Amino acid sequence: MAALPDPARIRAILLDVEGTTTPIDFVYKILFPFSRARVENYLARHSQEPETAAEIESLRQQREMEARQNSGVPEWSESSPEARVKSVAEFCRWLIDHDRKFTALKSIQGKIWEAGYRSGELRGEVYPDVAPAFARWRKQGRDIAIFSSGSVLAQKLIFGCSTAGDLTPHIRAYFDTTTGAKKEDASYRRIAAALGRRPDEVLFLSDVTAELDAARAAGMATLLVVRPGASEPTNSALTVMHSFDEVLA
Repeated sequence: MAALPDPARIRAILLDVEGTTTPIDFVYKILFPFSRARVENYLARHSQEPETAAEIESLRQQREMEARQNSGVPEWSESSPEARVKSVAEFCRWLIDHDRKFTALKSIQGKIWEAGYRSGELRGEVYPDVAPAFARWRKQGRDIAIFSSGSVLAQKLIFGCSTAGDLTPHIRAYFDTTTGAKKEDASYRRIAAALGRRPDEVLFLSDVTAELDAARAAGMATLLVVRPGASEPTNSALTVMHSFDEVLA
C-alpha cells in the first residue's frame, strides 16, 4: 500500500492522463498519428469558422516565435487560402512531431479526435484499475478531476468513450493548459480554488516528477505513478504507486 500524507484529509483526487490513467502508447501511436493524418483536411473544412480562425492566428504567432528559436520550422505562406491552410497543417504536424503542448494545437486535435470517437474509429484506452478506482473514490465521497495538456474536449472523449465504458459520471471537473502550465505551482492553486478545496485536501497523481514538484509547491499531496514499462525513480523522497488499487483502498 502506497503511503499517503494524512489520507483522511484528502477530499479530491487530481489525475494526469498520459502515463497515469492512459497508456503512453495510446497517445503517441494512435491519437497523435490520427490527428496528424487528418489535420489538413480538418483545417480546409473549418478554417473560416471564427473559433478555428482564432486558433490559426494563434498558431501563426507561435510559428513566428518558434522560427526565431529553432531551425527546421516549416515555412508559412499567405499567398492564397489554400497555401495558408497547408502552412498551418505543416506547422501543426511539426508541433505534433516535437510534442509541443500548445493550446491551439490541442484544441484542433481534440476536435479531430471527436470525429474519430463518434465514428467508432477511436476508443479511449484506460488501465484496468481506473474504472474500479473511480467508483471506489466516488463512493468514498471524494471528487475526481483531470489535469492534462490535452484539451478538455479530448479528456472528455477519452473517458466518455473508453474501453471501460463511460467514466465521465465519476469526474467532477477537467482542466487543461488554459488553466496554466502543468509544471507551474500557480496552476495547482487555481485548480484547488476551482474545486473549492484547500491545496492540502487534493491528491495529485502523475508520472512526471516536475508536475508533482509543482503540485507539492502549491501544497497538494502527490504520488508518482510508475506504470508497467516505466523506469523506477531514483529519488527516494517520491512516494510511488504502481496501481490505483493502492490508492485510498
